[in-house]
Amino acid sequence: MTSAAPGFDILLPYYGDVGQMQDAVRSVLAQDGDDWRLTVVDDGREPGVPEWFEELADPRVRYFRNPQNLGVTGNFNRCVELAEYERMVMMGCDDLMHPNYLAVVRAALARHPEAWLVQPGVEVIGSDGQPYDTLADRTKRMIYAPKQPPAGLLGGEELAASLLRGNWLYFPSVCWRTEDVRRHGFRKDLGVIQDLALVVDLLLDGATLAVSPELCFSYRRHAASESSAKAFSGERFDEARRFFAETGDRLEAHGWHRAAKVSRLHLSSRLHALTMLPGAVTKAGLPGARAMIRHAVRSR
Repeated sequence: MTSAAPGFDILLPYYGDVGQMQDAVRSVLAQDGDDWRLTVVDDGREPGVPEWFEELADPRVRYFRNPQNLGVTGNFNRCVELAEYERMVMMGCDDLMHPNYLAVVRAALARHPEAWLVQPGVEVIGSDGQPYDTLADRTKRMIYAPKQPPAGLLGGEELAASLLRGNWLYFPSVCWRTEDVRRHGFRKDLGVIQDLALVVDLLLDGATLAVSPELCFSYRRHAASESSAKAFSGERFDEARRFFAETGDRLEAHGWHRAAKVSRLHLSSRLHALTMLPGAVTKAGLPGARAMIRHAVRSR
């Protein structure tokens, strides 16, 4: 493969709320510089969307509508196929970039040009766009994430164990090296935890992560999300249990015994299932409750 052009592909796999998608697009258009491009891949059939992009007529924006629905992971991989620049961001279609997002990422890469990934500072917002602090996000911030942003790069077994203990990355805000993501792609057999699976693949390849604390991205969390819907039915946790078990075996074979143990235990995922139990009872009844309890008490 020929070397990718320098710059940033901002990829927006879209399905769902039109207004939030338009806000996400506008937030990207507020970025400075001429080293980026936005690509929107529409996996739905909402009326008026192609016409909106046609009227937008911005040369920095590409818009594609899939001829048939590809699903979440399929659309992720379609976005990766379309990426041509050295770095990429797989932004959520309801998230918001702050005007300084690319400036923060550029500065992190200037300090650490060898970094495979960059995690910038993120705030969590709710459906109404206001700050939204959940138990899961407080736990990420207070327990799992590094207490102070490291001066150097994170990587290896230490980072793998940290993320498998509790995934403190915010996937839609992460900047990746395009060639790394293209080499592995997003696993088609995973519907929710595919981002963590990709990070594990990259860490086993030798990936390093730069962390920048400067706030520059708003990640939207609301009950209508794909992950929340699957969590209440138990589908998300069935997938997680399978992923953590097989990842433990892979890490063990790689010689990362401590990280393998953390993966097999996946304590934070099991505790999270307990916090979801009331919602599962309300939304999915007895089957949902059984799924939560099954995941919480059984590590493998």
